[in-house]
Amino acid sequence: MSNHPTVAQAVAAALARHGVRVLFSQSLPSMVLLACEDAGLRQYTYRTENAGAAMADGFARISNRVTVVTAQNGPAATLLVPGLAEALKASVPIVALVQDVNRKETDRNAFQDLDHMALFQGSAKWIRRVSEPSRIDDYIDMAFTAATSGRPGPAVLMLPADFLLDAAPPVAAPRRADLGAFPLDRMLPSADRLDAAAALVLAARRPLVVAGGGVHLSQAAHELAALQGQAHLPVVTTVMGKGAVDERHPLSLGVGGNAYGRRAPGHHLKSIVTEADVVVLVGTRTAQNGTDSWSTFSPTARFVHIDIDPTEIGRNYEALRLVGDAKLTLAALTERLAGRRAFPQDVADAIRDARARNVDAFAALSASTASPVRPERLMAELEKVLTPEAIVVADASYSTIWMSSYLTALAPGQRFISPRGMAGLGWGLPLAMGAKVAEPSRPVLAIVGDGGFAHVWSELETAVRNKTAVVLTVLNNGVLGFQKDAEDTKFGRHTGACYFAPVDHAAIARACGAGGVRVEDPADYLPAVREGLASGGPFVIDVVTDPQAYPPITAFDTLDELRGKLGR
Repeated sequence: MSNHPTVAQAVAAALARHGVRVLFSQSLPSMVLLACEDAGLRQYTYRTENAGAAMADGFARISNRVTVVTAQNGPAATLLVPGLAEALKASVPIVALVQDVNRKETDRNAFQDLDHMALFQGSAKWIRRVSEPSRIDDYIDMAFTAATSGRPGPAVLMLPADFLLDAAPPVAAPRRADLGAFPLDRMLPSADRLDAAAALVLAARRPLVVAGGGVHLSQAAHELAALQGQAHLPVVTTVMGKGAVDERHPLSLGVGGNAYGRRAPGHHLKSIVTEADVVVLVGTRTAQNGTDSWSTFSPTARFVHIDIDPTEIGRNYEALRLVGDAKLTLAALTERLAGRRAFPQDVADAIRDARARNVDAFAALSASTASPVRPERLMAELEKVLTPEAIVVADASYSTIWMSSYLTALAPGQRFISPRGMAGLGWGLPLAMGAKVAEPSRPVLAIVGDGGFAHVWSELETAVRNKTAVVLTVLNNGVLGFQKDAEDTKFGRHTGACYFAPVDHAAIARACGAGGVRVEDPADYLPAVREGLASGGPFVIDVVTDPQAYPPITAFDTLDELRGKLGR
């Protein structure tokens, strides 16, 4: 018997060196998880791999550290793909350790053998299979480097089962590098590019900053706030960028893109965005939703684009290229612009007046006493318990837009997270669980629809078992709301697949050992939220909501009229 540690033990030591303290896993690869538990690393055991990947995503977004998710080969590995695809598009660093078949059994139709390299090709930025014990530190370090360098994203390392039992050869000098934090390497654009960008902003009549999720990934919210405050620049965010600035600032325009529908608090702010003559894009993919199908900006506007990924610059808008880290680049721009622009009182007045113009459009809904309950009322109530420390999580589809449109970011860097990379349903609860594991002392409030929540009911047991105190609001309207409304808008009718049988989600929560209450009167919602926050454990608030309600998406501005014509 060798006195040397096994490869599995070497993996555990390398993960500990990179600051990993918790792994989202389900006991496989078993040798790795046994070694990790021996080394004091915690296993947070999910019920399904797709939810486990989403938990890892939420943990990474909030902690700004690489998260590790593990899985068995074959069908378990296939369930990681959706979560890794979201992380790839949303630029979230995850290292997936996936068990593979024994080395001698490769390509022999061994149990659950699969071409995993091909499987992960479209959902990870780096995929390798290691089979040489002397290279294990190399490959673990490469995986973390790939996940955290440049544009962050998922890395996958395949570990053959028999390989983990091999003896790890002695090393001449133990490694010391911790590669677990991101961004790993911060870089600045050249001084001449920064000077050119500053000159362009100074010459603009109506400059505007558009802040995307890259601001949060770079931990650049305070640098953006300094630019807004010292260079007097108005700021609009994407959904991923929400919380990058204090939305109560007189030059904050809230979330833009396709969330400027007629019932949006910021509906009349859209003209300020469309009239911008110089647009500074920061950490944004200029994706369809964030630009309202690339219709938001003036065709004559000029662009400055700050991004760590050079391929995103110029993808949709020709721009002055500032390839670099958002935190450093915003600070450098502030140095060049501070004190050189007068406060644009006319713009601040226009923002204030635009918000006031649309108060009547949503005030009645925000105060509605109707049952089924209006989601606008729920958001107004939820806002009463928000603090800058609160983390708000939303599932994809309507839940995201309710959150981003009707809740207010109270400080630069406040976190509102949602699966906007791929916008897959079912991410809300596990994202929130990962966020809570990352920051157990901060309140975590999640908003999900009944359609998305049904994907991950099983993870309520995970939350109970791990005492993960997330307060989850289920918007229970009995329909796939976005799908029904999108089909009605496009085709004048919808399929029968949009409707569900009635479900009592509070009863499901209680059956799992979580707290659960059902709300049918909007006056009962805020007390339920406060009860959930005080409970110290997972808590589900199942709210019977209006199936006719839809958030302020610009494409649905004619939906009420269409329903009238269709007699619905």
